[in-house]
Amino acid sequence: MNRRTNLITTLALSMLMATAGIASADTIKIGINQPLTGPFAASGTYIVDGAKIAAEEINANGGILGNQVELVIEDNKSNPTEAAAVAEKLIERDKVPVIMGAWGSSLTLAAMPKLMQYEVPMLVETSSSSKITKQGNPYIFRISPPSWVEAALFKTLLPSLDIKKVDFLAINNDWGRGTITDFTTMFQENGVEVGLTEIMDQAAQDMSAQLSKIKSSDADTIIVTTAVEQLTLVLKQAAALGITKRIITTGGSQNPDQLIDQAGAAANNTMHMVFFAPWMPEKSPHPDQAKAFIDAWEKAGHDKAGLTESYRGYDGIRVIKAAIEKAGAAEPQAIRDAFWQIEVPTLNGTVTFVKDGPEGRESGQYMANGTLIKIVDGKIVLAGS
Repeated sequence: MNRRTNLITTLALSMLMATAGIASADTIKIGINQPLTGPFAASGTYIVDGAKIAAEEINANGGILGNQVELVIEDNKSNPTEAAAVAEKLIERDKVPVIMGAWGSSLTLAAMPKLMQYEVPMLVETSSSSKITKQGNPYIFRISPPSWVEAALFKTLLPSLDIKKVDFLAINNDWGRGTITDFTTMFQENGVEVGLTEIMDQAAQDMSAQLSKIKSSDADTIIVTTAVEQLTLVLKQAAALGITKRIITTGGSQNPDQLIDQAGAAANNTMHMVFFAPWMPEKSPHPDQAKAFIDAWEKAGHDKAGLTESYRGYDGIRVIKAAIEKAGAAEPQAIRDAFWQIEVPTLNGTVTFVKDGPEGRESGQYMANGTLIKIVDGKIVLAGS
């Protein structure tokens, strides 16, 4: 009797395990490694909200390869050590075949060794440090522009801006330092003098010392690189000090609508490089797609200020979907290989990847589009219009 009972129990357990296996096969997991707390929390949350809209659309239209998409979302706390730990957790515990992350360049760089260790690809949606695709990590595919691509985009604007001399104010991380390096090279090659280089820690709230030095310089333009929370403080403090020089921000993480709401008049006449311009969707590479995303964002009840950041999460998930479909299976190596073969219409343009980095170990880089906008009397217009 005991033997028979044990046999029945074993059979029952086997059936349960098989059923569990079938259930888990009903979803395709995509790991999300984003800062949901800490200094970059606002931006990371926007990315996640954009990703959720993409996943909802995909699932409403049959999913991927007949399976529903499951986003496995983890908070890297705006901390590089946590970003690496999150990457490992997503791969080892959650068994995701692909990740999207990790917003900041320092966060992404910290997570990258884990991708190499476990041979799992990651779609980089925001980070701009040139080091990310130059290190020789074949599991990295980036849809955001590195700082050298953004500098090249900015170069085309120089004739209309008539910049003679610039000072830099940048966050003290890989993003900020990389921007200074690549923009300095571009400016110097095009006859623009580079003056002061001022750095601010990512948690700093008082930038008056750096801004006072910049006020005393003879530069006509200030290039600022930081996330929207700190940028709001910079604009307010610059206005309080009576700085009237032109302020131009880089990186596409300024959320101009949020600046208007939170910095008020201090945001007027500032200029910002963005990579999705929701104020003029008809001028986007794929207008119908842009309008549909804006409508979905508003229907979800999200703040319009998040559109210029959230689009990255939306585009990232759609690009990952295309890679999985091209691969024909939710397997890391197949997805990595498929990234090289896709052509995906997104809110920023049609994504294809070119090789960047050491031969034989190249990362994938999409050559993104950018738009310079200006805040005038609390309204957003195209720069130069």
